[in-house]
Amino acid sequence: MKYLSLLALSLLTLTASAQTVLKQDASIKQMVDEVSSKNIEAIVRKLVNFKTRHTLSDTVSKTEGVGAARNWIKAEYERYAAESGGRMKVEFDAFIQPKGNRVDNPTPMKNVMAVLKGTDTADKRIYIVSGHYDSRVTDVMNVKSFAPGAVDDASGTAVSMELARVMAKRSFPATIIFMAVVGEEQGLYGSTNVAKRAKAEGWQIDAMLNNDIVGNTYGMETGLKDNRSVRVFSEGVPAGETEKQAATRNSVGGENDSPARELARYTKEIAERYVEQLDVKLIYRRDRYLRGGDHTPFSQQGFTAVRITEMNEDFNRQHQDIRKENGVDYGDLPDFADYDYTQKVGRMNLSVLANLVMAPPSPQNVVIQTSGLTNKTNLKWDAPKGKAPAGYYILMRETISPYWEKKFFVTGTSAAIGYSKDNYLFAVQSVDAGGHESLPIFPKPGR
Repeated sequence: MKYLSLLALSLLTLTASAQTVLKQDASIKQMVDEVSSKNIEAIVRKLVNFKTRHTLSDTVSKTEGVGAARNWIKAEYERYAAESGGRMKVEFDAFIQPKGNRVDNPTPMKNVMAVLKGTDTADKRIYIVSGHYDSRVTDVMNVKSFAPGAVDDASGTAVSMELARVMAKRSFPATIIFMAVVGEEQGLYGSTNVAKRAKAEGWQIDAMLNNDIVGNTYGMETGLKDNRSVRVFSEGVPAGETEKQAATRNSVGGENDSPARELARYTKEIAERYVEQLDVKLIYRRDRYLRGGDHTPFSQQGFTAVRITEMNEDFNRQHQDIRKENGVDYGDLPDFADYDYTQKVGRMNLSVLANLVMAPPSPQNVVIQTSGLTNKTNLKWDAPKGKAPAGYYILMRETISPYWEKKFFVTGTSAAIGYSKDNYLFAVQSVDAGGHESLPIFPKPGR
């Protein structure tokens, strides 16, 4: 099968230390530029004004507590939806959380979801961007004290809401869900409800981006100030991996090629292509020590999900009562957030979502042929259902490299590459005529 090197295609080359941008989609770049730090700051400060957004707090007041906060978020999403020509629908995802860990009584809870329906009725793919809107102080059961939660996680909620504002005015082939979930601090309850619902109802979630703590650039203890780095956490071993899948992974050396790792690499490549002064750091673990996030319930249900988080956290701010001790301020107050940085994270999310939702679906049944001993690599796959790709990229990297290093373009559904499958790792992704690329698919061994 004829193939061309990436250089010949004038596209993109990645190395372990740098990437060279050669082409951007002008419509995506325009959307990226529309993400506003002023809007993000306004959202964060409005959420802080509800005094507390503790999951178990007041649901009756119109001005304070989790009930007032979720009603305002829903109203804002509805305001953005007015620009969508009827394509965006806003709803509460309501459920009763039973008494249990960090929930002292059965409690009605509500996630807020703005669903921007895709225009291609045959394209069932769904992409989710999410933040959690609940907040807390030192005592996780304290529902009364002022719990501003500016960075954790009004910042992530603001990213989801600002992307909804920008993207609602456009149409895309596949569906995007802009989500603000509740109950994260009590035990990931809101995201768990959505993930289980998605599994039960057969949602075809292609990728889930969880933004949690994306508004701070100062590292407590280290004193580091970094407004260009952002972490993407991704699991290596899928949460629901079977023994057969584990055996396959071990046989091909796929420890770093889970669907989540492919999404993380994709996020780095695309985001750094569109967002200036941004370094996406790939963190090869599901989450930080002693912490959890709303991507995990989606991973547990078999969906591809990652967590996006600031590079250096200030633990004097997170989960703290508002106070000053020995001249040190404690508490997650909005004056200490960096809104230009959150804007950058929002632009990162938008560039990734837009490219994914505009790309054709990923190739299916990707196989690396192992029927004979050879110093070449033979790959085959099936074309995706729905939108036909203009072609496919064969991705290649050394086994010790964290990033894809070469791309080869082919127009058929098979390829013979002059590099040994024993020495390199490969994947295949679909691409349309505009250069929008699907998530890469790591091949399984076959004949």
